[in-house]
Amino acid sequence: MAGLSFDDWARLARRDRHAFEQARRAKIDAFLATRPAHRRERLERLQWRIDRERERCVNPLAACVHLSNLMWERFAGPRGLAAAWQELGSRTLATQQPTPQVLPFRRRH
Repeated sequence: MAGLSFDDWARLARRDRHAFEQARRAKIDAFLATRPAHRRERLERLQWRIDRERERCVNPLAACVHLSNLMWERFAGPRGLAAAWQELGSRTLATQQPTPQVLPFRRRH
């Protein structure tokens, strides 16, 4: 299952949903196993949340749309990444030090 193309994954999902889910889970677990321990726990929690959200949806397309909306909310929502980045940038600009003067070096001959 290591080298499956998108089309292979799609065929497997249509033909045998259970085998698809097993392969998907194995691929995710293999990826998580390669992450450093200090990052793995957070990634496992995120995957758990994704799996629970997928379970709540009526079909794979609905799950895709729902997860996409959740990602956009985490990015562009009121407490999202974009707002945090903008706030960080405005704080950085407010506390920015003046640019130091660059001194020329004399050329050696």
